[in-house]
Amino acid sequence: MKSHTPLALAFVPALALLSAGLLFTGCASSHTSPYHPGPVAGQAVGAGVGVVAGNVAGFGVGAVQGAAQGLAAPFNPDYHMVRYWRAETTPDGRTIQVPYDVLVDQYGRPAHLPAPTGNAAPPAIAPMPATNSPSK
Repeated sequence: MKSHTPLALAFVPALALLSAGLLFTGCASSHTSPYHPGPVAGQAVGAGVGVVAGNVAGFGVGAVQGAAQGLAAPFNPDYHMVRYWRAETTPDGRTIQVPYDVLVDQYGRPAHLPAPTGNAAPPAIAPMPATNSPSK
């Protein structure tokens, strides 16, 4: 004799979902009078519980996604580099263009790290003297 137990167990979740769906569809119907306090209070409590549950679930998902992005950030191999050219004079009097690479973050700020291209670090630029200083 063959047993049909696995086939019967496959229909149990579907039957449970169908009966729960049919049971709870009556809560959203408009067959009740809005002037009676029971349905109005029930809908208000249901909306409040739904909002709280949705916010709790959203907080949990946001915390997990933020933690995952924070943990993955140091392992991101992408980088942004800005290259600029400076004119330099060689000892024999020639003027040549020399490339300098600056590693920047996603906002364009210098990262103060050596560029991954292997080029030399740019020379330090002397601050310009203040032009609005009062003269004596």
